[in-house]
Amino acid sequence: MHAIQSPWDGLAAPAALPAPRPAAEAGTGFAVVDVETTGLGRTDRVVSAGVYQLDAQGEVTGHWYTLVNPERDPGPVWIHGLTAEMLADAPTFPEIAEELAERLRGRIMVAHNALFDWNMIAREFARAGLHVPVEQRLCTMVLSRDLGLPLPNGKLSSLVAHFGVQQRQAHNALDDARVLAEAFRPSLQLAREFGVPLPLTACVAVTDLGEDSPAPARGTSWSSSYRPSRKRPACPYPNPGRWQDGSPLVQGMRVAITGDTATERELLEDRAIEAGLHIATSVSRLTSLLVTNEPGSWSGKARKAREHGTPVVGEDAFLQLLREVAPHPGVRPADQ
Repeated sequence: MHAIQSPWDGLAAPAALPAPRPAAEAGTGFAVVDVETTGLGRTDRVVSAGVYQLDAQGEVTGHWYTLVNPERDPGPVWIHGLTAEMLADAPTFPEIAEELAERLRGRIMVAHNALFDWNMIAREFARAGLHVPVEQRLCTMVLSRDLGLPLPNGKLSSLVAHFGVQQRQAHNALDDARVLAEAFRPSLQLAREFGVPLPLTACVAVTDLGEDSPAPARGTSWSSSYRPSRKRPACPYPNPGRWQDGSPLVQGMRVAITGDTATERELLEDRAIEAGLHIATSVSRLTSLLVTNEPGSWSGKARKAREHGTPVVGEDAFLQLLREVAPHPGVRPADQ
């Protein structure tokens, strides 16, 4: 591996490193994963999968790629480029599950916005009546934040550009896995060099397959169905302002969520409200944070966030932040 500079060269190093997380690194290495899908919802299916296997030191030991016939409309062809005709003769997920399982077995699964990839893979295995042989995952969006990398946003393209990795075909599962593996290797080296704990998360089996919702037929829209809004109690804390990268969330912060989420939206909102956050239905200059798995999308909230310079994080990073929400500075512990 070539020598790399500290991400803080020319800058002040962080005052304090993140607190160690309870999970420990596995000794068998990593599986860097990317899946392309028919959409972002619970009923959506995998249309291609790419895996790069790395040993415990971060050296590439193998790679694998397959198309997958989702047996339904392929979804956003303009993103992944895979048409129904191209997928017609591809194996179905149950037919590739055993080989994918062997590529993942005993390894830490690494992905960019890892919660999404994990949930998509776990649901596919569950539909096939199988178990994913993975116990821990690592999100490179969270690792980049913990390392303090000076990235303009949470996109994979920004991460790989930081490390000088050339992407040949964005949204191709094998190429996305390749560039992520090449960016993860120096990230892993930096984490070990500076004593930054790897943000490992336990992989919990997915039981909600969304099968109670009809999957779109070929030729129909792949976007999520309309979700009626729920009236929620007012947040008891005043808004302390915008979230600052590298800092914890603070009670009272206004959080907006846009786009499909791997976690059921109401559950995600409930967890935020229980932590003392305010769920905003729109984005304004007062919004503390926008949570989205598609920061470059043209949704109204994403566009407003770009206009106002609102901080944006992915779902997996947001779930990590929810683990330690700081009390509101104007509220004494006895008042809570």
